[in-house]
Amino acid sequence: MNHALAAATSAALIRREVAGLPRYDPGADTDEVAALSGGRVIKLSNNENPYGVSPAVAEAVRLSVAGGVSRYPDPTGKRLAEAIGGSLDVPADRVVLGNGSENILELLCQAVLDPGDLVVTQAPGFSLHEIFPRVMGARVRKVPVTADFGFDAPAWREALAADPKLVFLANPCNPTGAMLGAAELEQVVADIPSGALLVLDEAYGEFARLDPEYPDGLEALRDKDRPWIVLRTFSKAYGLAGVRVGYGIASDTDLIQALDRVRTPYNVNHPAQEAAVAALADRSHLADTVRRTASEIARVTGLLRGAGLRVVPSATNFLFIDTGCRSDRVAQELHRAGIIVKAWREPGYENYIRASLSTPEDNDVFVRSLTDICVKDEP
Repeated sequence: MNHALAAATSAALIRREVAGLPRYDPGADTDEVAALSGGRVIKLSNNENPYGVSPAVAEAVRLSVAGGVSRYPDPTGKRLAEAIGGSLDVPADRVVLGNGSENILELLCQAVLDPGDLVVTQAPGFSLHEIFPRVMGARVRKVPVTADFGFDAPAWREALAADPKLVFLANPCNPTGAMLGAAELEQVVADIPSGALLVLDEAYGEFARLDPEYPDGLEALRDKDRPWIVLRTFSKAYGLAGVRVGYGIASDTDLIQALDRVRTPYNVNHPAQEAAVAALADRSHLADTVRRTASEIARVTGLLRGAGLRVVPSATNFLFIDTGCRSDRVAQELHRAGIIVKAWREPGYENYIRASLSTPEDNDVFVRSLTDICVKDEP
């Protein structure tokens, strides 16, 4: 077989929108880092929950697997959708389930965007808020934060005046961890054209709700006479990243029906559905996870700032840190210590790393290693 000829033919078949896409960066491979460091790996690259799932979730998964996995799951996820709807006072037919909330981001772009449509989002931001629209041939305009990582209301107003079809707004923001207050959210919602779809991504909302200034996006939008959807996930605070469950609450059933037309019919597996139902019911485990995470965020932020590093105030389970030098080089040095973080590569933020927090013991190792590297790299 002529592999070179096959490769050239395949390359010619690929849509130009796809060929020019940036790759999603999941972080370094744990096995490779373990081989490099020769020891245990501390993985801080994916904003995962180090405290694990509740016993009720573990039991729900065990029972679901013990009952057999040879049958397809409920394609509608009825039991989970009803549990979510009941907990939020929303009809179940306005809930959509996804293989993580990322899946719903993709479905929204497939259902809504035509080539040439404009999407507005923030910078620095979650890469899939850019990648999925570009897959559909849409244009993406990124609104930068202020110098102190605040929300730039005039810049958003200017961008929204360009008549976007879809607006991605993350609150709190990934990767900075910063959040919008109630007045800022109300202002940006008022500035969005009435014909545009607002996608409010609250993947880290459970952590931010400890702050009394954090607005509940669903409550802020519930009575708005405009198209919107609020996205949330069980991957972060609930600790279900390995089974992938996210959900959206929409302004109307027409939007949900459109998403159902483009999604694969069995996009959330049965153990994941059962795990999410159990996780939703165990509020004490969630509260304990959020409390412990907030305590570590405050402690580690203080330690890093005390060492002279700039750390963005975070309402999440991760920190955005200015290392003072190229973040990819810092990340490689951390790999030698057995630590994986996300080196940020967005223009203007190449000196920043994003690090999710782990247990206090792991976090102490991270702080020591990072400060050693950054102090060593100072002129």
